[in-house]
Amino acid sequence: MKTKVLLAAVLTAMSLSTVALARVDATGALPDAKPGECYAKIIIPPKFETQTEEVVVAEPSERVEVIPPKFEWAEDKVLVKEASFKLQPVPAVYETVKEKVEIKPASTQWMLTTPGNRTKTAGASLVAYAKGAGLPADTAQPGDCFVEYYKPATYRTEVQKVLKKDASETIEVIPPKYEWVEEKVLVKEATTKVETVPPVYETVTEKIMIAPATTMWKKGRGPKEKIDNTTGEIMCLVEVPAQYKTVTKRVVKTPATTRTVEIPAEYKTMRVRKMVEPAREIRKEIPAEYSEVTKRIKVSDEAIAWYPKGNVPEDAGKATGNELCLKEEPAVYKTVTKRVLKSPATTKRIEIPAEYKTVKLRKLVQAAQEKRIPIPAKTQMITKRVKVADERLEWRPILCETNTTPKLIKQVQQALKDAGFYKGPIDGIYGSMTQRAVDEYQRKQGMGRGGLTLKTLEALNINL
Repeated sequence: MKTKVLLAAVLTAMSLSTVALARVDATGALPDAKPGECYAKIIIPPKFETQTEEVVVAEPSERVEVIPPKFEWAEDKVLVKEASFKLQPVPAVYETVKEKVEIKPASTQWMLTTPGNRTKTAGASLVAYAKGAGLPADTAQPGDCFVEYYKPATYRTEVQKVLKKDASETIEVIPPKYEWVEEKVLVKEATTKVETVPPVYETVTEKIMIAPATTMWKKGRGPKEKIDNTTGEIMCLVEVPAQYKTVTKRVVKTPATTRTVEIPAEYKTMRVRKMVEPAREIRKEIPAEYSEVTKRIKVSDEAIAWYPKGNVPEDAGKATGNELCLKEEPAVYKTVTKRVLKSPATTKRIEIPAEYKTVKLRKLVQAAQEKRIPIPAKTQMITKRVKVADERLEWRPILCETNTTPKLIKQVQQALKDAGFYKGPIDGIYGSMTQRAVDEYQRKQGMGRGGLTLKTLEALNINL
């Protein structure tokens, strides 16, 4: 009984209808087998892949945009105020830079002691001021100290004639004279305008194939059939028609255009005020005025002098209490950000044009134009299923009487039961329930079908 069951599995693929499998059987001759090996024709299912195709649903077109004409007003000018100019200050431009500066000298530092015995570092400006007042800053040695003395200024009184009011002049302006005349003037030149004629569209449909025609085996009877000897079922090869999708597209029937419309010129009779005598001026001089004042004039300036401590002359004046001592200290540096002059302040001459009273004339400076803006095509992505490999038959090694045992069949039944495909007893018999479980497992895994192949045992983790 076991031998018959195994031989039935081997002959399953060979019992298929010759007419039904003529286009899928590519096995040719039997494989070059070794003694004890068994082979069967196995059905390898077709392979499909999903492809995406871009389809045009709206053809490219264009949109016409009309640029209107440009006008400007021409003027018949009457001078009412002469041209002049004014000066406008242009501020200086500064930029910020970083610089590493020495905030204390590398060798010595002047220290200032003020009244109350408060000591602080003397600034560079104070040292420079004291140097001008006699401080020997260039020849002093560390530890030298100098004291400050003050002499007040002296004055005398005298009478002096001073200018009370500068000489000047008055200006009398005599206004211009005008008269009214009538003139026929052009107020609007002849021109044209461009009108847009919009495009005309129409809607068309297109049929696109998204899945090609194919064949598949189904249970039943028909003109193309085969008998599965392992289960006794009848299988029919049926054609699955191709699948199509209808796409609606909007296409341009007639493109957008333009047409030109003539606009006539316009005139107007109006009164114009014209100058018959220009404005003029009359200048009169005003003499300067003086007065006498009593002034206090300085005879000698106040003076500040620095003397070595302990060596002060008798006419030095009054001590201020300030004392400068040269102290030796290491150099100290600091990175500072400073604002430096990039360009100095200047003045800009601004011309003030003459003022006129005008009669406006509207003139065409640029005719109407059209601008065509392209409108790109619209596309839509269509997903379709494409067959990349047909269903075929191949010789594959399977189990037969020479290379199987009830123990091995029990392992197969247990593995199929653990995977949820077999519900029968674990009896070591390769019966119809076991065969159906093997076939269902092969279908789910996308494997070749037609018997208990060695690849099926490998997928179930069973070693011979």
